[in-house]
Parts: sequence; C-alpha cells; structure tokens
Amino acid sequence: MKVLLDVRGAGDVRGIGRYVRCLLDGLRATAGPDDEVAEVQGGRGRSDAGVFHSPWLDGALLRAGRPQVITLHDVVPLKRRREYLRTGFRFRLRYLAVQHADRVIVPTQAVADDVTTHLDIPEDRIRVVHEAAAPHLGPADPAAVAAVRERLDLPEDFVVWVGGMRHPDPRKRLPELAAAPRELPLVLVGPAGPWANDLPDVQLTGEVSDDDLCAIYSAARALVLPSDDEGFGLTPVEALRCGCPVACSDVPALREVLGDRAAFAPHDDVAALLAAAEALARPAPAAPPWTWEDAGRATWDVYRELV
Repeated sequence: MKVLLDVRGAGDVRGIGRYVRCLLDGLRATAGPDDEVAEVQGGRGRSDAGVFHSPWLDGALLRAGRPQVITLHDVVPLKRRREYLRTGFRFRLRYLAVQHADRVIVPTQAVADDVTTHLDIPEDRIRVVHEAAAPHLGPADPAAVAAVRERLDLPEDFVVWVGGMRHPDPRKRLPELAAAPRELPLVLVGPAGPWANDLPDVQLTGEVSDDDLCAIYSAARALVLPSDDEGFGLTPVEALRCGCPVACSDVPALREVLGDRAAFAPHDDVAALLAAAEALARPAPAAPPWTWEDAGRATWDVYRELV
C-alpha cells in the first residue's frame, strides 16, 4: 500500500512538528514489505497512492482524489469560539473537509467525544491513536544537566512549564500561572513572543534543543501544566520519560493519558496546582508504555480499512 503523508508541519517547533516527525518514523519502522510512505507538500503526489493522510488540520483537503485520513489533535477553537477568532472562510473549509474525511484520527477518547459533539462525525469514522514521547528523549546525565544549568542560568530548584508562547493562548493560562503564589522559581521553556516578557516573576529560556530540554526536565522539581483543555498532553509524557514528576490540571484528556502517573489539581485552582508540583519528589512514575511504533502500527491499520 502506498500512502501520501503531508509533511509540511514537520519543521514546526510546536507539538505538531513532533507529531509529524515521530509518526513518519513510526510508519516507516512498522511498514510491511509492500507498504510505502511518500512525503508530500500538501495533497498532490503519486497517482498510484491509495490513501492521503493530513496529520494536521491545516492540510485537510475538500477533494483529496483518494481516501483521506485527517489527524485532529483537538477542537478547542470550536469549543471556545469567543476566545479563538479563527473563523475565516479557509478555516471553515478545513473543518468541512474533516467532516467529509474517510477517517479521523484523534489522540484520545476525550477528543473523539468532542469531535462527535462539535463536528457531528459518527463514531465509526473516528479512530483513537495515542501519541508518545520521542524515542531519543530521556534522562540527561549529571554533566549535561550542570552545563545547561550554567548556560541558561537555571535556579538550583525550580518548576518548569514547556510549550509555545509566540502568541497568548487562553487555555494555557500562563498569566494565571505566573501570578499565582509559589515557593519555587518558575521557568518557562519554548519560543516566546514579546507578550511573554510581561509575565511577572518568571524566567524565559526561549526555544531549546531536545538535548537541552532533556537536561531541563532532568533538573526540574516538576513539570506544571495549568491548561484547562488539552487534546493529549505531550509535554507531561516527555517529562515522565526524562524522570521529571508532573502536576497538571484535572481535565479529561490528561486523566486518560496519565492515569495515576501525575498529581492533579482542579483546573480552576492554579495555586493548588503549583503547591502540588512543589510537593512532588523523584523518582517520577514511568511514562505510559505506548510508543511511536505502536502508533505506526495502529495508523497502518486505519489506512488498510480504506484500501
């Protein structure tokens, strides 16, 4: 079977980039002798391909010319229309394409339920395929931790948040996190726009390499995730993979993915969340056992349903 995979998002520094890169590796590692994945920029490609897969909403096509699979990581803009103003014509067309897709892959059952509710897509066209930490992430050795601590001037003890900050995102609740009382310094890791410089009493690292990210996870007291809505929660899985304890908001997707591996606090109580993070100690629980090869096998199964 030949599959066209839209890889335009692979260079994205956010979770979508990680998803595209890791899924591509997982698909190739689990392909059968007659299976092939062709990287394409959009939906155009070989006429003999049996399936087109868009791993993000931005690549969804109204007319793919072959069976189409779309990965939908969440439907937050549909659930919170007043906060997310992407209501233009092209944006609506993409969701229309999702509604007409042959299969929709989602990372959790929580997102599957949202897709059914907000896009009226029947359950028999939705498939849950979990994500995972990238296989090269893991605990950093003490020398690497010491080097990153010195280079980035990290505190001796701190809690960390990881993600993109180029634009404010209401569901991430970073202003509330920065303003909440705490005992330990708060370090925010990820590419940031000018607005983030106004967050009080936090340390910004900017974008970091994966090696540095592993060292930061290995140095931190805990990862804190105050989001009041998530589709999967990749950073907590990454943190656990690196031995970093996790405290997060009690929302359905995070409960589904993390189970008893994290400390949970009510999603509207950021102070309680920070207190829970500061109370955590190593060793952290093991990360969920799901791998990208598991995701690759499950995704090939979705393709085979259509051919």
